[in-house]
Amino acid sequence: MATHNNPDVGLGRMIARRAALSPNDRALTFEGSTWSYADLLEQIDRLASSLRDGGVSVGDRVAYLGFNHPAFLISMFATSRLGAIFVPLNFRLTSGELDFIVNDAGVHTILADDLHKAALDAIRAKLPCERYIGAETASEGWESLEQTIESSAPLPEGVKVEADDVVLIMYTSGTTGRPKGAMLTHGNIAWNNVNSLHGMAMGNDEICLVVAPLFHIGGLNVTTIVTLQKGGEVVLHRNFNPEAAIEAIEHHGITTMFGVPAMYLFMSQLPQFETTDFTSVRLFTVGGAPVPEPLLHLYNARGIPFAQGYGLTETSPFVALLEPRYAADKLGSAGKSPLYSEVAVLDLSGDPCPVRVSGEVCTRGPNVMAGYWNRPEATADAIDAKGWFHTGDLGYVDADGFLFVVDRIKDMIITGGENVYPAEVESVLYNHPKVVEVAIIGMPDERWGEAVTAVVSLKAGEELSLEELRTFGGENLARYKLPSRLETIDVLPRNPAGKVLKYKLREQYR
Repeated sequence: MATHNNPDVGLGRMIARRAALSPNDRALTFEGSTWSYADLLEQIDRLASSLRDGGVSVGDRVAYLGFNHPAFLISMFATSRLGAIFVPLNFRLTSGELDFIVNDAGVHTILADDLHKAALDAIRAKLPCERYIGAETASEGWESLEQTIESSAPLPEGVKVEADDVVLIMYTSGTTGRPKGAMLTHGNIAWNNVNSLHGMAMGNDEICLVVAPLFHIGGLNVTTIVTLQKGGEVVLHRNFNPEAAIEAIEHHGITTMFGVPAMYLFMSQLPQFETTDFTSVRLFTVGGAPVPEPLLHLYNARGIPFAQGYGLTETSPFVALLEPRYAADKLGSAGKSPLYSEVAVLDLSGDPCPVRVSGEVCTRGPNVMAGYWNRPEATADAIDAKGWFHTGDLGYVDADGFLFVVDRIKDMIITGGENVYPAEVESVLYNHPKVVEVAIIGMPDERWGEAVTAVVSLKAGEELSLEELRTFGGENLARYKLPSRLETIDVLPRNPAGKVLKYKLREQYR
C-alpha cells in the first residue's frame, strides 16, 4: 500500500511547522527571557546541526539530566529533528541509578545542567557517552551549549519520520526492581495530544505555567507539548515553588497549568491564595491522584475548575479525563476514555468486569507505547494479544461508564481476609481537621495478615490519637477498613510525579 499520503506527525516537524505558522508569537518564557517560535526553532536547528556533526543519527539516543530549563526542550526537539531518540533523566537519581539507565539506553550524547554534572562525572568511566554538553556553562570535560549553538549553522531540513518511530524513551520510576524504558513513538505523542485537545479544548492563546518536572510524562506531555502545538506560550519554572507559582499566575496571566494534588494543596495554604488575581485561569489540570473534595471546593470558590486526568508513562499519558462539569457528581472518578482510545476493566480471564465490580484497568489506542526498551518479556507481560495495556491499577466502571481507579493492585491490603483499598480510606481521613496528608499502607500482622496503618502528616501544633482517627473514620468506613496503627511524619516521601512512595513508608515502619 502506498504511504506517500501519510502525514509526518514527527515532533521535530511539528515545532518547525508551528514556527512557520506563528513565527513571531511568544513560545517560551524562562527567568525573564522570552523566545518567539522563530527564535526557538533557530536554537533547535543549530543544536540539531551540531548533534548531527557530532555523530548523532537516526535512532541514536540523546539524554538530558537537570531541572526544567529551555535546554531540555531545545535538545528534545533537536534530537527529534534528526530522527534520533530523546531520553529524559530523573534528576533525583543517584550516580548508580544513572549508570544503569544511561548504559541501558546506550546514550550517545548527554546534556546536563550545572547542578547535575557531578553525578555523571562520578561514573563517566562507566558510561557509553561520546559527548558531554553543559546545558548552562562549560567546564572540564563539558562543552557549552550556548557556544555549541552559536558556532553551528541551522539544520537545513529535518529527517522525515514514521508515526511508529520511537521519539522518547522515558524510564519508569523503578519503585519495584530496575526501571524500564517506555518507548514512546511520534504517533503516540501526536495522538495523545489529539485526545487532549478534544478533551480540554486548548487554544492558541494559552499561557501555560510549567512547574512539574519535564522528565516526567505529566510535566512534559499533559500541557507543555500540546501548548507548543497550539502556538501558545509556555512559562517554564526550574521546579515547583508554591510562592513562585502563585506569583507567576497573576504576573503572566496564566490560563492553565498541570500539577498533582499536593502542588495545588501547597498553593492553597499560602496566605496570598486569597488575594491573588486568578481571573486569567481557564482550567487547571491535575493528575497522579483524585482531587480531595475540600481542595476541589476551595479552588472552585476562586472560580477555578479542575480537569482531572488519569494516565501513565506507557500511555503518553492520557487514559481518562474527568471534565470539570462532572467533578462534583462523579467525585473520585478518573472520568472516561478520550475520543481515540479505549478503557476497559478486565478480570483475570481478560473479560470485562460487570458494572461496579473491580478488576484491572486496561487501555488500548494509538497513545500506547511501542514497548519497553530492551525488555521484550516485560512488553509481552504489559501488552496482551488483543492490544490491551495492563496498567496494574485496580478499578471499576459505574453504570454511567465513568472509571474509578481504586488503587494499585500491589498496594491493596488484605486484612482478616477482607480487601482494603488505601485510596478509599485516605479520601475519608484526609478530611480530618488536624490532618494535612495521609497515606494508608499494609504492615505485617501475625493475627490479621496485614494491619491497616495510617501514616499522617499533621497541621502545625496538632496531636492526634489512633482512637480519635478511628472514631472520625468510623462514620464513613467499615470497621475492618479503619487503621489499627498510626504513625506521624513531617512530610510524606514522593516521587517526581508527586505520588507517595509507599514502599519507602513500608520500609521505614517495618
